[in-house]
Amino acid sequence: MIKPLLLKVPGTRTAARWGLAVLLLSGALATPARAQGKYLTQEGAASFFSTSIIEDIEATTKQVSAVFDLHSGQLAFSIPVKSFAFKRTLMQEHFNENYMESDKYPKATFRGRIVDLDMGKLLKDGQRVSVEGDITIHGVTRRLTVPGALAFSQGSLLVNAYFSISPADYGIEIPRLVRENIAKIVGIKVSLICEPVSQLSAK
Repeated sequence: MIKPLLLKVPGTRTAARWGLAVLLLSGALATPARAQGKYLTQEGAASFFSTSIIEDIEATTKQVSAVFDLHSGQLAFSIPVKSFAFKRTLMQEHFNENYMESDKYPKATFRGRIVDLDMGKLLKDGQRVSVEGDITIHGVTRRLTVPGALAFSQGSLLVNAYFSISPADYGIEIPRLVRENIAKIVGIKVSLICEPVSQLSAK
């Protein structure tokens, strides 16, 4: 049985907003001693989507690297920009060469800290949390405070994330010719299944 824990995501008028959601799956939870460690994935999924009157744009990747340290509350994400795949090859080329300048700025990253982590709540039912950190896209870093939710399933830390950004806030210039094709706000989703570092080391 799948029990979704959903977060309300506010409107997308501000430059960047995050909402983290997580699916709470029935099964064994990690013990407190084991849970207060590091969790890692190198195969997380991410996608972004923008819509406009003329054209919708969507791309996906399964190369998200992420680490969560539940002892300190620190977390970090890293996404290779060139790993995003589009339906049309030409669109992918424009994305990397003209917009994101992927050779110059190869990764998008987020580093932050969960400011109100309560392991008791997290182990029992999952927990809504606040995250403070820095997101870097196209060489520009901005500070964010975001709401989120985390939970355990079968010993893994499962996280789904949603946030919106404005490309203009990160110095991403859209050519005038196609400016009407690109939405001013882009929605980004991240889905992670993070395993305990000790478990990965044993494999």
